[in-house]
Amino acid sequence: MNIYPLSEKKQQELANTLERLGIREQDLEESFVRSGGPGGQNINKVSTCVVLKHRPTGLIIKCQKERTQAMNRYWARRILTEKLEAQVLGRESEEAQRIAKIRRQKRKRSKRAKDKMLAAKQRHGALKKLRVQPTEE
Repeated sequence: MNIYPLSEKKQQELANTLERLGIREQDLEESFVRSGGPGGQNINKVSTCVVLKHRPTGLIIKCQKERTQAMNRYWARRILTEKLEAQVLGRESEEAQRIAKIRRQKRKRSKRAKDKMLAAKQRHGALKKLRVQPTEE
């Protein structure tokens, strides 16, 4: 099962994530191109950059994070799962965040927080009372 040069655990996690999101290998179109940037002969001679296209969504991932093609294949799939998860869960999580924010705003202050806030107001008021009023001449 060693498709990528990394631990079995990470490979299994990736496979589980792909399965959970309903991404099949048949839905992925994979091509390899030469990477750019620093790296010397390896970059110039070997097609290590991975271009991964998810056919159902049309999402395209280009990965040249590592020097080896196998690692870039792994990272391209990881990035794809993150983006698809953000699309799927994004709508739900935005709504959940909005609701949680409203709930926090409406929540009553604890007694200690209220006392602390009132004490700070009283201190500030006392400081303002100490200010000298300008005298009119």
